[in-house]
Amino acid sequence: MRTKFSSELAALTEELAGLASLAQEATERVAVAVTEANLTAAYEVFAIDEQLRQRHGACENRAVILLALEAPVARDLRHVVSAMQIGDDLAQMSWLTSRIADSVVHRYPAPVAAADIIELLGEIGRATADLAAAARRAIIADTPAADDSPVLPDRALAEARQQLLQAVSAPDWPHGHATAVDLALLVHHYERCAEHCVRIGRLIRFFHTGLPLSVQTPEE
Repeated sequence: MRTKFSSELAALTEELAGLASLAQEATERVAVAVTEANLTAAYEVFAIDEQLRQRHGACENRAVILLALEAPVARDLRHVVSAMQIGDDLAQMSWLTSRIADSVVHRYPAPVAAADIIELLGEIGRATADLAAAARRAIIADTPAADDSPVLPDRALAEARQQLLQAVSAPDWPHGHATAVDLALLVHHYERCAEHCVRIGRLIRFFHTGLPLSVQTPEE
């Protein structure tokens, strides 16, 4: 029975890694969609979101069955509970990137913003994709560092977000209130993606160490 349970846990982790790969791909493709006003990339994000949601449902079902039928304890219970929460985070990332892709589709063939703002959005998009890659690596790592979170907040990303928000809220902003609101919402979606990546790192740390998220800080 223990061998079967261990194989089920391994399968759960493998499914989670697949979700993480899809979420990473979504962040990469949406960055292309935004910076290049690329309609094909935007629709690829929609397709990834649909695929991830289907696979997330299967992953969630496996986790629920493990909880209901196997009654895991201690580390194994943390494994299953962490996996369920990480799956939710990845699904939310996918939803957020699809909302960013919506902005590209609605503005097409025009870009979502002027060239200087697009440059900032490119920095934000690439940094978010890097965080998604770090989250995927944390999920598949065999021997993560026990004394640190494997996904840390990106200060440069935070600075770029702040710079963009200052630009759209400036009194001399020349592109209208509607565009400013759209861009602020787009940046918020990116910010939430980044937060989910960092939270995944903290959940991984919880799984391996038992240190609750409530006593972790994002900077650790």
